[in-house]
Parts: sequence; C-alpha cells; structure tokens
Amino acid sequence: MNPFVQVIAASVLAGFASMGIAFSATSRLSQVWLTRLISFAAGLMLALALLDLLPEALESGLDARVMFGVLLAGLMALFAIDFNLHAGCHHGDEGLCAHDLARPIPMILVGGALHVFTDGLMLGAAFLVDPALAWGMTVAVLAHEVPREAGDFALLLTAKWGRSRALAWNALSRLACVVGAVAGFLTLSGAREWVPYILTVAAANFIYIALTGILPWLRHERGAFAWQGGFMAAGIALVPLWAKLVH
Repeated sequence: MNPFVQVIAASVLAGFASMGIAFSATSRLSQVWLTRLISFAAGLMLALALLDLLPEALESGLDARVMFGVLLAGLMALFAIDFNLHAGCHHGDEGLCAHDLARPIPMILVGGALHVFTDGLMLGAAFLVDPALAWGMTVAVLAHEVPREAGDFALLLTAKWGRSRALAWNALSRLACVVGAVAGFLTLSGAREWVPYILTVAAANFIYIALTGILPWLRHERGAFAWQGGFMAAGIALVPLWAKLVH
C-alpha cells in the first residue's frame, strides 16, 4: 500500500475509532473493562518507547548522548505543559483531578484537537522510518485515547450537551489527527534528519503518559493487580510479537 495512503488510514483509525469506542463506552463499557484497556495501553506505550522508538532513533544515526538529552528535555517540557494545564485541578483522596464542569466547553475540544494533532505528527514521522512501527504506534494511540475521549464525552454530556451534538463536535476536533499526520509525513519527507528527534519526542510522550498519567491512576483500583499486570504484559508482548510477524 502507498505510504501516504497508510498515513491517512492510520490517522483516521487512531482519531476516529478511539472516538467511536469512547462514545459507546460512556454508556455501554463498564469501568472494569475501561481500566483493563488503560492497563493494556500503558504496557504497549512503554514497550513501544523503549523497544522500538528509541532503538529506531539510534539506528537512524542519532548519537546516544544527544538522544537521551532530547528524551530528558521532552520529559521536562511535557511536565511543564502538564503542570500548567492542570494547575487549577484539585486532588482528593483518590488522586483524581476534580475538573470544574463550568470551564468553557471550547477548551475541551481545542485541547483534544491539539493532543491528537501531536499524535498525528508523530505517526507521520514514524511512517517515514518503518510502517510496521507506525502501525504499532497507531494501536497505542488508539488505546490511550479511548479513556481520555470517554472522559471528554462525560464532561460534555454532564454540561448538558446532547449526545449527537457532543459526537459531531468531537468528530470535528478528531480531524486534527489526520492533519497532523499528513503535515508530519509531507514536511519530514524533505527533512529526514529530523525524524530521529521526532521519534525520541514520541518516546518521551509515551513514557510520560504511562508513568505519570496511567500507572498512578491504576494504583487506586484496589484488588485488581492481577488483571492490570496481565493486560500490561499483553501490551508489552504485542510489540515484539508484531515486529516478528511483519519483518
């Protein structure tokens, strides 16, 4: 399949399939299975970052010291962004952010669009290196977007938006994933020397999400360690298994 067509297909899948699953999950999927999906996403993201993205960056010619410097800078930048975005959140005993449902609705949609634009940009860069790696990233993006999307839908519905209206506006914001993927692919096609840096930033993004966003949240699900560990292990195992199947 033509690489550009694959970029479009992967970004549509990552952006819109996650939205569809999340929309259904707000009314049909139990919290138990959402938690298991989140555990799977954490394992998959860590494995992709450490076993695929960073090795690919090194194999692309990036010096190891430079790569780890970019990784460190990426993690610090993500922390700064995350800290400022959630400066108004208050954490209770469960450690979950108590969002103010009166916040402007456009911020939910704009924030989601910027998030998936970045995901798309990284997917576009990955397709320039290895389509198999890029498709693995697509699955990871899809999996970690589902719970975030479900949260956004819950906020919109709680703010008295109808389900059709919430779905339509969320679909519009998902187009940013496709735009980001196309922009990343076309822009970096003529500047391939930047691809290893983008892969390293993508690894930092996955590591940060898994270690600061998902795993601390999972700790509060009491008595579910076996299920969480099993789904995380499945996410980790998928990366080398996928690599063996496609190479």
